[in-house]
Amino acid sequence: MWVFESSGRLPALDKKLIVPNANFKLTFTSRNGIVARVDDNTFTQKENELSFTGLIDTAVMLDPTDDIQTNTILVEFNPLGAYRFFQLPYTEVKNHIVGMPDLLGKQVSGLQERIGEAKTVAGKVQLLQNFLLKRLENASSDLIYDFCINRIVENKGLITVAQLEKETGYSARWLHKKFSANLGTGAKNLAEIIRFKQFYQAYSTGADLFHLKEHIYEYYYDQSHFLKAFKRFTGSTPTDLQGGLNELATKHYTS
Repeated sequence: MWVFESSGRLPALDKKLIVPNANFKLTFTSRNGIVARVDDNTFTQKENELSFTGLIDTAVMLDPTDDIQTNTILVEFNPLGAYRFFQLPYTEVKNHIVGMPDLLGKQVSGLQERIGEAKTVAGKVQLLQNFLLKRLENASSDLIYDFCINRIVENKGLITVAQLEKETGYSARWLHKKFSANLGTGAKNLAEIIRFKQFYQAYSTGADLFHLKEHIYEYYYDQSHFLKAFKRFTGSTPTDLQGGLNELATKHYTS
């Protein structure tokens, strides 16, 4: 859980880029709104609205709605977390940002109003935290799914669906249905995001491109394979993107 604050829109030369990190996001815009572009879709979250971002597997461009003071509260859920809190149509919210009242109804509408009326950021965060803790009381674990997620993360995305089949005894088709229900995408796609994350975490914190190139072949077949992944998840080449990242992009990815 973290809070983003800005005095206005991000600098014009910044990329305003959010790179997929395999996490879901619950966002409350406590001051000003946010406009996000995901592929060809534009999503606008107004002030004092609570929204849910499904799994993202493409670059996102993000900026405050107006050039004024902006405060946003965010909660991130890793692939093991979101399904424990919310029973949602995860395939439908993939690469989408949806208002929580549209997903969960009146109970969240009331929460949204109470958070908006709270006078301090600490008060807003406490209300959101209480809501999540209450939902966690009825959570249950999906052991096979959890095992697969842990194996993908442990192997830094370098594990195949065939290997997961072998280790679990379940077919690729069965595993895909399980991942779709709890994550919104398949194991292979998640592994690709996790694999890229290993490189991008170092890149986004200023690691030298020359030295990073030495590690590309630990995760990718060749340079072409790597560049295709980089373009998919950032919308740019490594050289074009370097130097244009803002604090939102790096904090979002490394926190």
